[in-house]
Amino acid sequence: MNSFTLTAVGNLARNPELVTKGDKSHARFCLVGNDYAGKDEEGAAREVTTSLWFVAFGAMGEAIARNSLKGDQLIVDARVRSSNWTDDQGEKQYDHSFIVQGFRFGAPGKLKREELDARRGESHPAARAVNES
Repeated sequence: MNSFTLTAVGNLARNPELVTKGDKSHARFCLVGNDYAGKDEEGAAREVTTSLWFVAFGAMGEAIARNSLKGDQLIVDARVRSSNWTDDQGEKQYDHSFIVQGFRFGAPGKLKREELDARRGESHPAARAVNES
């Protein structure tokens, strides 16, 4: 049993990176989200941005890398794995990895919407007529 799991909803900070070594593969990606952080001195709403890096292995990672672009929304279920090591200066370092256990595609980002609109325009007869005139 994993002691910590999380569900994260965010947008891709950049295109996922697919890494393949032999017959094993994984995708690394960063999700960003904005949260309300109170109001400033003038009363305007402030936001704080949080970013988390995730790793998805095998077919799941390949699907994310193949079908996602910067700005796309992902809903990710992940487990938290802690790691620690001693750095070159002899200091103990601690970190966490977020390992994807499941995901769903959310809303498309700007790049995906433009790509989908371009495809629709090429195949839709009414759009072709407008584009040709």
